[in-house]
Amino acid sequence: MNETTDKLFSQIPSVEGMRNQLAYRTRGDKYIWGIVVLLSLVSILVVYSATGSLAYKMYKGNTNVYLFKQVSFTMIGILLIYFLHRINYTLFSRVATVLFMLSVPLLIYTLFFGARINEGSRWIKLPIINMTVQTSDLAKLALFMYISRMLSRKQEVIKDFKKGFLPVVMPVLIICALIMPANLSNALLTGATSLLLMFIGRVSIKHILLTIGVALIPVAFIVSVAVITYDGKQKEETKKTTVAEKAKSFGRFGTWVKRVQDFIYAEKDEVPYQVQQAKIAIANGGVLVGLGPGNSQQRNFLPQAYNDFIYSIIIEEYGLMGGAFMIFIYLVFLFRCIRIFRRCPYAFGAFLALGLSFTLVIQAVANMAVNVNLVPVTGVTLPLVSMGGSSYLFTCCAIGIILSVARNVEQMEGKVEEPVTDHLAPAGETEKPALA
Repeated sequence: MNETTDKLFSQIPSVEGMRNQLAYRTRGDKYIWGIVVLLSLVSILVVYSATGSLAYKMYKGNTNVYLFKQVSFTMIGILLIYFLHRINYTLFSRVATVLFMLSVPLLIYTLFFGARINEGSRWIKLPIINMTVQTSDLAKLALFMYISRMLSRKQEVIKDFKKGFLPVVMPVLIICALIMPANLSNALLTGATSLLLMFIGRVSIKHILLTIGVALIPVAFIVSVAVITYDGKQKEETKKTTVAEKAKSFGRFGTWVKRVQDFIYAEKDEVPYQVQQAKIAIANGGVLVGLGPGNSQQRNFLPQAYNDFIYSIIIEEYGLMGGAFMIFIYLVFLFRCIRIFRRCPYAFGAFLALGLSFTLVIQAVANMAVNVNLVPVTGVTLPLVSMGGSSYLFTCCAIGIILSVARNVEQMEGKVEEPVTDHLAPAGETEKPALA
């Protein structure tokens, strides 16, 4: 009897053994893994709070519908991260061209035949699972894989305009041009992130400035139209307002003009409703602990409280300290990714980790800036926190790829025991890229 009992107990893994097994299974940067778990928990809490009233109205008193949905997306997202972090990151170099070539026709199809939601044609509907997918998220992921590959292979001629700069910048211009008609803010953020990665990849400063100058032309045109057509009275019968209204016939141009006008002249005219409600939510939060988890008042009035304006709900429930803590978390994430960039001996992996981290952190900063009314209203979500959807899953894919690079760096540094052949670099990668 004692021998049987001893055998049974001997088969039960110890706490130390389980911890070692978990550490072995979830390799890569442990801080990034911790950030993923922390933001996932925050997301579940805040999304449940922000959607309680909406779920009550939509599903006849069942307030748990969106909670179950968010938990499901969180579990799927973590599984995606785990699966991708187990893949050798050099595989992404091999599939980068295919994904980029696939994303271009998808963006074109979305532009003309995509599902229109909130005045924008940004989604395509998958037939069987009846889920909408924002194709720009796939395009951004493919773009950063592709330009990381190009930057790593063009280092010897990167200062040359034709041989080095054009092969890197043309994919960026194509993707941004296809995203812009439906989502200008997303296109600008993608372009800015790409230029930042080019700067670190030692692209000539004058070439980057030339690209910025070209990109500022449509932005300057939108701002000029917004200023010229603005009428402080905002009456429909006035001539200037009529000009602004006519601009709406050109896709989302009128929407862009109106948002710029709302931002510039917010003090002189009525503040947009969603911005006003976001300000009230932030004011309710106070400095320290806020109203407490689940006690948001503005969730009943703030549009997209669970998505674009979820940061306002975080501040309302957890105070300015909670909002500052969120900023700190994203900065730690960026710092750890920069550390991966510095440690990775191969150019492609270094650029890939840095490019994907830049796009996530810049998106987070843009979302927070919109919530506190520092920039005009845009349609960007808070990565890993806003309610789950295709954007959430692609964010998880990006983090999984970053952890794949970190895992391979650990293998090359001898911190984990795995076959050396698992981390062979793609052809052409022999040196670590120098910082610009």
